[in-house]
Amino acid sequence: MSVNKEVKKITTHTLLKMKESGEKISMITAYDFSFAKIFDDAGIDIILVGDSASNVMAGHETTLPITLEQMIYHASSVVRGCHRSLIVVDLPFGSYQGNSKEALNSTIRIMKETGAHAIKLEGGEEVLESVKRILSSGVPVMGHLGLTPQSIYKFGTYTVRAKEEEEAEKLKRDAMLLQEAGCFAIVLEKIPASLAKEVTEKLTIPTIGIGAGADCDGQVLVMHDMLGINTEFKPRFLRTYLNLHKDVTNAVHKYIDDIKSKNFPNENEQY
Repeated sequence: MSVNKEVKKITTHTLLKMKESGEKISMITAYDFSFAKIFDDAGIDIILVGDSASNVMAGHETTLPITLEQMIYHASSVVRGCHRSLIVVDLPFGSYQGNSKEALNSTIRIMKETGAHAIKLEGGEEVLESVKRILSSGVPVMGHLGLTPQSIYKFGTYTVRAKEEEEAEKLKRDAMLLQEAGCFAIVLEKIPASLAKEVTEKLTIPTIGIGAGADCDGQVLVMHDMLGINTEFKPRFLRTYLNLHKDVTNAVHKYIDDIKSKNFPNENEQY
């Protein structure tokens, strides 16, 4: 029997047991009550309230504009839809970089005002002080290495990271530092599959991949990409499981036609 099916509630400890037993971890993003409830009922292990809300919910070009207040709004909506999944919330850009006290204050607000279970932040050695301070308060932390979208202006592009030896070595070092600090898992985004495999085998905590190959301990996708709501984003790592954009468009066309042709509402649809 899988670890996932044995437990009533997924915890950070559950994820460690899943890594140890070789059971892969499923993770998806959500930003509202309705979708979170569907994902939780379906049996997803982790729901990430991602700062990707900046893109897919608010229409911004990057993740940078989303505020702590907006992340709290999305996270509290998600928490109300769930009873089983582990809920992780992204610390938004500007709420933790360079100031560990601010990082802790941002984290405390998220935990108190949303009821979520953990936070995620981007970076390695640069944010280590913040990671340690948050962990010392008892809040679980998920790391995020490789392509870190909050640093997009530093990178200048969304291409694969850590292809060069120097950056790969830094990523391996950062992964060990995050584990030693006490992180319960690390997201590896858009790095070579061979590097992700090496890091995953070296760590005792789980890795969650997005564009990092099949050897990570789990996988995560943005719900709007995986469900085919967002049609503009087609990277190599994305597998689309539905074409909701097409289905919703067809449904709305039919709805409009039925209203225009006086077919809706019919006699059974009125009082």
